[in-house]
Amino acid sequence: MIIRVVPYDQDWPTRYDAETKRIRAALGELVTSIHHIGSTAVPGLSAKPIIDILLEVAELAELDAQSPRLESLGYEAKGEFGISGRRYFRKDDELGTRTHQVHAFAASALQVDRHIAFRDYLIEHPAVAREYAELKQRLAGEFPNDITSYTAGKASFVKHHESEALAWRANQVE
Repeated sequence: MIIRVVPYDQDWPTRYDAETKRIRAALGELVTSIHHIGSTAVPGLSAKPIIDILLEVAELAELDAQSPRLESLGYEAKGEFGISGRRYFRKDDELGTRTHQVHAFAASALQVDRHIAFRDYLIEHPAVAREYAELKQRLAGEFPNDITSYTAGKASFVKHHESEALAWRANQVE
């Protein structure tokens, strides 16, 4: 897999909207909320061209039972896939290129807050978003075939700014 970080695509929100309609139709009332997360959810931010969807569900066990419905939409169920309490699904196009990822959690899980706060923080702090884009582009150039090194290279930046984002969000609520 070649890691590509591309300029923001105005079509990403439309692709997200279309896919969430399909997911809602497949899973019905099991879905309590759906969010566009990750870099494709931040206007103007360069990203790997993969739509990240955060799915909140009433019960993870029920989602597990309904996984065939997502598989019928072209998703591959991967279980927790390294994150406790998550259900991860990925979808590739006919050429084998990843197009969508679903990160599902029980409604109101702490992971939900973390993802949404980071997204919103990047939207509200364009200088941080630019710094993040530059980091991702540099790492994609350094590690074009090594997702582990690419991800590790972003880890301290993401961890630091997730912490900042959660504090920022807490101050927004007060």
